[in-house]
Amino acid sequence: MHYVSVEGLTKSYGINPLFSNISFHINEGDKIALIARNGIGKSTLLRILTGKETPDSGKSWVHKDVTVALFEQDPQFEEAKSVLENIFELNHPIINAIKKYEVAIEEEDADGITEGIEAMDNLNAWDFETKVHQILDKLNIHHLTNPVKELSGGQRKRVALAKTLINIGFSHQHTLLMMDEPTNHLDVEMIEWLENYLNQEKVTLLLVSHDRYFLDAVCDEIWELEREKLYTYKGDYEQFMEQKAARLESEQASIDKAKNTYRKELEWMRKQPKARTTKSKSRQDNFYEVEARAKQKIEDTQLQLEVKMSRLGGKVVEMKKVYKSFNDLPILKGFEYTFSKGERVGIVGKNGVGKSTFLNMLQLIEPADSGKINVGDTVLFGNFSQQGLVIKEDMRVIEYVKTFAENFPLANGGSLSAAQFLELFLFTPDKQYTYLSALSGGEKKRLQLLTVLFRNPNFLILDEPTNDLDLPTLAVLENFLSDYPGCILIVSHDRYFMDRLVDHLFVFEGNGEIRDFPGNYTQYRIWQKDNEKLANKWDVLEAGKRKGATTESIVMNEQPKTAPSASASTKRALTFKEKREFEQLEKDMPELEKEKQSLTLEMSTGTLAFDAIQKISDRLIVITNQLEEKELRWLELSELV
Repeated sequence: MHYVSVEGLTKSYGINPLFSNISFHINEGDKIALIARNGIGKSTLLRILTGKETPDSGKSWVHKDVTVALFEQDPQFEEAKSVLENIFELNHPIINAIKKYEVAIEEEDADGITEGIEAMDNLNAWDFETKVHQILDKLNIHHLTNPVKELSGGQRKRVALAKTLINIGFSHQHTLLMMDEPTNHLDVEMIEWLENYLNQEKVTLLLVSHDRYFLDAVCDEIWELEREKLYTYKGDYEQFMEQKAARLESEQASIDKAKNTYRKELEWMRKQPKARTTKSKSRQDNFYEVEARAKQKIEDTQLQLEVKMSRLGGKVVEMKKVYKSFNDLPILKGFEYTFSKGERVGIVGKNGVGKSTFLNMLQLIEPADSGKINVGDTVLFGNFSQQGLVIKEDMRVIEYVKTFAENFPLANGGSLSAAQFLELFLFTPDKQYTYLSALSGGEKKRLQLLTVLFRNPNFLILDEPTNDLDLPTLAVLENFLSDYPGCILIVSHDRYFMDRLVDHLFVFEGNGEIRDFPGNYTQYRIWQKDNEKLANKWDVLEAGKRKGATTESIVMNEQPKTAPSASASTKRALTFKEKREFEQLEKDMPELEKEKQSLTLEMSTGTLAFDAIQKISDRLIVITNQLEEKELRWLELSELV
């Protein structure tokens, strides 16, 4: 079934064309990622498909049975109304019943709760209510009766996402869900939950995102807006990069061929008399087509940064027994750490556990409650904060950059003017005279990054640097940071970005506890999930033993119930050697588990040197592998007991 058909769509802003004469179709079940550089028109295209903007020319058609839902980067709310009223804005009997029921629970209204239960029963709405609660819980949305105007930027994004997901659950059977950067302001667990949710729901998806792992998990086709055209690619992000490279190579070969033809035709044109025959007139017309083709340029613009970094001394930053809390919420409990030259540390944890506060404390912007934070004399912080650009008044891009410096020193001893430096950041001469207020969200982020690097810092602090940046800029930024000789501290929910750049993690586990994990984010999640599985197994064993059950019976109850096979009825008895092995396993596994818990507790103190952490981590890997082997062998033998 065709959901959307678009023919000859064209849109420009002033003299700047976004896309020209593009055509495409979206069919039921398609899951498409739309990517492009910032300012090319991704968000504009989504708004045209919803009817919120009009194209300059061309047609777009949406099937009459299809409901189009758009999640935007800057969601609009009725500010005076509550979170609940904004989320349940859709006028639907079940939505209305759930809204009344939730308000009654929030206000502890006994009569309202009774009426709500009756209404929910009559509408058979409990399945929907469960789904609504799952969405609200996973997105950490509480205090539903508070007005939206009191929410932070991240909370607003999560409320808007909840509203979108809940509403599509009550819309028509055929839904086209369009999402513009949905993972911004979500922590990693929320992003992973959203991946699973979108894969389970039967929705057709058009997605704009810079999160490459998210794209690969959710989409199977990529569209790219480039040089006013729309290119389509089947497969994941890696396959897209391969196919794009092949396309560019083919286009360049075609341009080179046109240049050779152009030189020959130009010579012929110069020799021709003014009076031309019909045949020569035809060749002349063809000449202008060849000329246009030959003068075409494929711009593979890249952000090339050669920063002259200020020298780092022997002392970088030392944190000794640092405590910090807000009211009853502990952020740090006696945290100790000494940063070394060239360290690359990632910071992960749920929203609200104090990651941004930690960054401010490190820069001495936020005071500690107790303890010492010693910053080396040569340390020059470069702080890329979530706050964004700080401007007192609207001004042109070039004027804003010149408020920091007229020239930028390079590593080779030369320098660049502010205008030249802006061009390296993909700001064309025309764009440099654009007012800041007219820039897209991604362009503002790129400009913010420029101003941070303009000061030549040797300790970069990047708080969610990937939000709103386009994928081409992200790729080049990653390459630059890979070669950056200074210290880097990154807070990011972009798993791909973290995996490429960090050597170890500070994991904010809540309640003031910080774990120093020796590895990147993917390695941490694997370790975390393995621990959760093992913890669940031992919980089952311990719970069963407290009730007086034998280890054998507990394991047998955990096995899938199947009909007895022929071999099951003729099981052999354990040999003497196997009995001894089985008894030894029951002694070894609790001892290994105890050692593992002890080492895990030791790692979480935050007082260990990096070498000690590495040693403990290696031992934990050995213990985990031994436990898995012993558990498998124990299960094999237990079936014969």
